[in-house]
Amino acid sequence: MDGADLGRTDIGAAAAAEHVTPSIAPTRPDENLATLLADRVARSGDQPMVEIKRDDGTWQVLTARDVSDRVKAVAKGLVAHGVEPGDRIGIMSRTRWEWTLLDFASWVAGAVPVPVYETSSADQVAWIVSDSDVHLVVVETATHADVVAEARGQAASVSEVLVLADGAIDTLVADGADVTDEEIARRSALTGADDLATIIYTSGTTGRPKGAELTHRNFVALSRNAVAKLGAQVCPPGSRTLLFMPLAHVFARFIEVLVVPAGAVLGHTPDTTTLLEDLQSFRPTFILSVPRVFEKVYNASEQKAAAGGKRGIFQRAAKTSIVYSRALDEPRGPSLWLRLQHKVADVLVLHKLRAALGGQAEWAISGGAPLGERLAHFYRGVGLRVLEGYGLTETTAPTNVNLPELTKIGTVGPPLPGTGIRIAEDGEILAKGEGVFIGYHNNPAATAEAFDDGWFRTGDLGSIDEDGYVRITGRKKEIIVTAGGKNVAPATLEDRLRGHPLISQVVVVGDQKPFIGALVTLDADALSGWLATHDLPDMDVATASTHPGVRAALDRAVERTNKAVSRAESIRKYTILTTDFTIENDLLTPSLKVKRAKVLQQYADVIEELYVDTRQAAEG
Repeated sequence: MDGADLGRTDIGAAAAAEHVTPSIAPTRPDENLATLLADRVARSGDQPMVEIKRDDGTWQVLTARDVSDRVKAVAKGLVAHGVEPGDRIGIMSRTRWEWTLLDFASWVAGAVPVPVYETSSADQVAWIVSDSDVHLVVVETATHADVVAEARGQAASVSEVLVLADGAIDTLVADGADVTDEEIARRSALTGADDLATIIYTSGTTGRPKGAELTHRNFVALSRNAVAKLGAQVCPPGSRTLLFMPLAHVFARFIEVLVVPAGAVLGHTPDTTTLLEDLQSFRPTFILSVPRVFEKVYNASEQKAAAGGKRGIFQRAAKTSIVYSRALDEPRGPSLWLRLQHKVADVLVLHKLRAALGGQAEWAISGGAPLGERLAHFYRGVGLRVLEGYGLTETTAPTNVNLPELTKIGTVGPPLPGTGIRIAEDGEILAKGEGVFIGYHNNPAATAEAFDDGWFRTGDLGSIDEDGYVRITGRKKEIIVTAGGKNVAPATLEDRLRGHPLISQVVVVGDQKPFIGALVTLDADALSGWLATHDLPDMDVATASTHPGVRAALDRAVERTNKAVSRAESIRKYTILTTDFTIENDLLTPSLKVKRAKVLQQYADVIEELYVDTRQAAEG
């Protein structure tokens, strides 16, 4: 759907329920992701496009023409292995250059890549590859190949598995040597803008994942509009970004496409344990991440300062950074005294954080969950402007993002060009436009349920202000109704409380109960450092969960969190679980979202214990 089809709704005092940003980068019917790459080669073929990390830690530069040549060579290999236009190709790997190579090779060959999380179980793999009718699967390691082999008993469509660690790319290139350039050009031209580009299976907090069908137009139009709106400042030609989020997730897939029209340079890192090291050597100018990463960078920096006896200096610098950022939003801006304090804080602390991110990063795009105003102001004070955005798998990632010229911390910004946002009567956010998917694969009932008069039901709740900026208030299905009839959106409490360095995950509870409670898990990786900086002995998670010093710190964190809500919405009691939520124990999705329903079911007895003695915490 072209952005021009959306019409235009101006927001006034009487109508603040809808906002549309018209498209500024139209897409032709014959365009696809292969032509997007061809345009990049024609425009700047000899300029860098991808950098690949070598074993010695240096980065090998590939120009756009180099990338295109490698893509075509692999596409020929796919053809030689029997891949026909429209065929599905499964990719199961961590985030690495070969995934991007396979994505574009699939599109050039007229095929449809289907991502699979590298952490997926055999049952999950079997469902995805059988539902999408995958014939060829490319995996990263022999372990992944074993998982696919186990899945093949339930997925008869899979006829071949290639392993990247065993030279899959070299095999494809060699096998495709006799396929002509003309055949590749013919296949590329068969695909139109409205043809299927990929099927991405939602990680699913409940039930089986649904396959969201995304078209070439979804990616091409949305990426071009995003570049037209943000490119001059955030991702101009020659800018750099290091991809470390899973490429099985829509956000990372969108970014690997975005860099093509932007003229930006893309790097990959598969191992988050070396992320800071890779950031420092790659030196990105803009960063794409989820709030948890920003939280961990902050917490690790504070603990490092504390270990060196400079915790107080760090905390004062952090506070100055936040106050300075808040002052930027005031008409007069920061005072002379505050600017001086900020300069001192920068010399002592803040410049070290910029250096930790590579020293060149000026912009960050954050999505997946609310970042929180404290962290957003902190990073802006450091010199990294975080633009919070919003989107889903079904919208090809971003529907909204804050703008460099007007950033409203606490919102996810206005709709991107070619996108419309509407707030339904019950507060649900509806979306329409360039990035909205065409439906769920093999699931017409779910597709019909997902739309309301052509608008996609996001399942999220929010509001729109006078500038069209959207504020997310929670998930529609997660609204808690207390015994006193109070409606509580748990996300507000969970996001604020999860910002504490000790805390890994939070699930707020209280549906049909007399007050709001919470289940809390501790961050095992951060625990030792936090204990050391607070002059407490080292201990395991189980011991820490009952230690008076730890409990006192969490009591204060809950008290601070409760200041954001009314008394009726505040957390009165909480319990610390000694087991964290992980992908392995099936309490987190591969995109790190909590499977709330499963947590509530698994810990039903623990939740009931919160309400055994309610005399001290009854709702007021």
